[in-house]
Amino acid sequence: METLSARKVGAQDLVRIAPELPDTATRDLENLEDCELLGIVRSLPRASERREAACALLVSRHRGLVRSCVNRYRRSPEPTEDLMQVGYVGLLKAISNFDPAMGPSLAAYAQPCISGEIKRYFRDKRWHVHVERPVQELLLEVREAKNQLIQQLGHAPSEAEVASYLGASEAAVREALRADMLMQPSSLDAPLAGQPDAATLADLLGEEDPQVEHTLSMEALGAHWDELPRREQTILLMRFYGDMTQAEIGSKLGISQMHVSRLLSHALTFLRQRILDPAEPGEELAASA
Repeated sequence: METLSARKVGAQDLVRIAPELPDTATRDLENLEDCELLGIVRSLPRASERREAACALLVSRHRGLVRSCVNRYRRSPEPTEDLMQVGYVGLLKAISNFDPAMGPSLAAYAQPCISGEIKRYFRDKRWHVHVERPVQELLLEVREAKNQLIQQLGHAPSEAEVASYLGASEAAVREALRADMLMQPSSLDAPLAGQPDAATLADLLGEEDPQVEHTLSMEALGAHWDELPRREQTILLMRFYGDMTQAEIGSKLGISQMHVSRLLSHALTFLRQRILDPAEPGEELAASA
C-alpha cells in the first residue's frame, strides 16, 4: 500500500497510516464491514493502536478510489505519487469526519473529499503565483482537448482550434496556457534552447528595458502634472506630443518665441525638481502662472 509521509499527515493532525496491522489481536478487523470499522474510528481515541489499524484497513480498501480521483490529473506535470499522497490526506479526513447520518457509503462521502483536497493542493500549494480557480479548471480541459485534437487532426492544434473544440474564447484558452507555465517556471540556470554553450536565462535578466524606464518616467511625471499652470501644460503637449516648434507654439498662443522658451524651460525644471525631490512646490510656480 502506498504510504503517506509523516510530515504531510502530521501537518493535518490526522491519524497515522500503518502499513500493517500492529499485532495479531487486531487481525479480526479484516472481517469487519466498513461501517463497523468507522464505528471503531469514532469511538476510540486517536492514540489507540486499534483505531489506527481500523483506519489503515479502510485506507487500504479505498486506495482504488484515491487513484481514480488522481487519474483525472494524469496529464498534469505533478508526479502521480505526490498526488496520491494528497489524495490519501483527503481520504483520511473523510474517514475521521464521516457521519453515518449522511449515508451508509464511505466511498460516496470520501470521493468529493479526496477531489477537493487535490484541487486545494493545486490551488494553494502547487502554483507559484495565484491563479483563479476557473482558469485552473479550464487548463485541465485544454490539456485534455489538445490530446483529443492531436488524434483527430494529426497535428498539434492551434489556440483557435482548442477554443472551438471547448466552446471557449481564444483569449480564455491563451490565459489558461499562460497559467500552465506558472506551474513549472524555468530555472535561471537553464541554457537557452538550441544553442550549444549558450547563455543562461539569468544572463538575459536584469538588463535595462527602455520601455519600462519610459513607463516609470511617465508615471512619475503624471504625479506632478496637475501642479503645472494650464498654459505650461499646453506648451509641453504642443512641443513633445504635437512636435511643434517654439515659433509655431508662440504663433498659436499669441506670445513670442522667447516667452515660449522661458515657460518651457521653467516647466521642465519644475518637473525635474519635483520628481527628484517631491517636496511641496514653492511660490515660484504660482508666480509663473
